[in-house]
Amino acid sequence: MATSKLLKKIVYTGTITLKTGLHIGGTNAALNIGGPDKFVVRNPVNNVPYIPGSSLKGKMRALVEIANGCITYTNRGEAKASEDPNSISGRLFGVATGKDNNRPSRLIVRDAEMDISHPEMFENTDLPYTESKTEVTIDRVTAKANPRTFERVPAGAVFKLNMVLNIFEGEDEQGLKDTVKQAIRLLENDYLGGNGSRGYGQVKIMLDNPEGETLTF
Repeated sequence: MATSKLLKKIVYTGTITLKTGLHIGGTNAALNIGGPDKFVVRNPVNNVPYIPGSSLKGKMRALVEIANGCITYTNRGEAKASEDPNSISGRLFGVATGKDNNRPSRLIVRDAEMDISHPEMFENTDLPYTESKTEVTIDRVTAKANPRTFERVPAGAVFKLNMVLNIFEGEDEQGLKDTVKQAIRLLENDYLGGNGSRGYGQVKIMLDNPEGETLTF
């Protein structure tokens, strides 16, 4: 069995700034009468919203796959992601098929904590660190209005970004780094979380160092 040595880790830190409200769904267990129908995910220890690393990484991967033609469609029109570990997406995000071509992910994406160092930003929000936004859907047959209320993290909120790229011996380091940069650019021109087609989830990502901090061993 071939082995591969870990050569370095490239650490990316920076910020994710919301340009529009963000909704990444959490539990509705604490639903209050008159409150939002859909809640955001929060840290259960301090009740502060955060961006799950799984949400961030999953969106980045999906955008990279779409942009690089890693998505195919069956005769029934069903989308299917590539299982090729040597595809652009597979090299960075890995492939887990249960077969011999498994490849671990090279990118670790941490949960992004909210920066609450400026509490005055949230003085006018109707919920702790968040806002409630009521929307109305119209039944196009009966014209009946169906209101629903979403909890959102408001525009202007900042989250702390932290990602780690593992580089192994014999791998295309520059290619992996270029794919990370591509994923960030694509995300800025798409959306994060839910309801993006209705204006939610536009973000701006700023890296402290675009090339990351290299840790060698």
